[in-house]
Amino acid sequence: MGSFTSEGGRGVLAAEVDGETGALTVTGSSDAVADPSFLALAGPVLHTVSETDAGAVAAFDVTGPVPRPLGAPVPVDGAGPTHLSLAAGHVLTANYTSGSVSVLPLAGDGTARPVAAVLRHEGSGPVADRQSGPHAHQVLPDPSGRWAVSVDLGTDSVWVYALDPATGVPALHGEAALRPGTGPRHLAFHPSGTHAYVLHELEPVLTVCRWDAATGTLEPLGETPVVPAGTPGPSYPSEVVVAPDGRFLWAAVRGDDTLAVLALDPDGAGAALTATVPCGGTWPRDLTLAPSGRHLYAANERSGDVTWFTLDPETGVPARAGAIEVPAASCVVFG
Repeated sequence: MGSFTSEGGRGVLAAEVDGETGALTVTGSSDAVADPSFLALAGPVLHTVSETDAGAVAAFDVTGPVPRPLGAPVPVDGAGPTHLSLAAGHVLTANYTSGSVSVLPLAGDGTARPVAAVLRHEGSGPVADRQSGPHAHQVLPDPSGRWAVSVDLGTDSVWVYALDPATGVPALHGEAALRPGTGPRHLAFHPSGTHAYVLHELEPVLTVCRWDAATGTLEPLGETPVVPAGTPGPSYPSEVVVAPDGRFLWAAVRGDDTLAVLALDPDGAGAALTATVPCGGTWPRDLTLAPSGRHLYAANERSGDVTWFTLDPETGVPARAGAIEVPAASCVVFG
């Protein structure tokens, strides 16, 4: 689990998981890295951003009960990295403040080497105080492994990069425009790989898109609300998760502090809001599905907890099952 040290968090926390109940028990923590707000796991090595003005990535050995730092943080040559992922032998970071994606090769021991490339976004949006320039918020590979996509809140678009099959370094391929002023934040793919779902931060909506892995093309099909009609707001969606069988999608919504349940069409081309439930705390920054698909975890930043839910297999509706204290919680990953 990640947390904001600048807000009183303990940094990176490790926990044991009860597979039956979903319960978490913290076994140790490390505050060796400032503001490790987002994490990605590759075997025994945990990668994290350091969401600071300087911007860095760091690695931890998580084979034991306490996360152990593997060397010093590595600068990403970008400010405010909010997300990272692993693709084609590289760590990719989405740098919110500087509006860029950084590419860092992985060494043999799984840690990051110095930056090999910085891919800078360009553009802006109509919301003056949030979209005066690009703000890359997420970057991740597509299911085929041929592409990487970066969701940019400032440019109201998703940038598509081709991963060089020889070097793994991304090269700009295209940009998919979304509705101006919606502020796209995060994206999740359907398990079939034929559709993707973009969750927006500046408006509480989800855009369903067709994804063509043969051509690297993202095509918006339509929007679906993630809060009921008449919700007073303000609402700031944060994270989107898709069920392994493609039947349901869940979205975390800050402000009204809910988890939205959306039923997906059998082919993934449509979504409908079917329920919302309280997130168990305040300001759910992250939402994560357990590998079993039976439990959902919300990292509630402002209430300082990680709450877990048991999922109804027929309706997809989460039922609160428990929580642990995690000050300034920001992210949950499973190994």
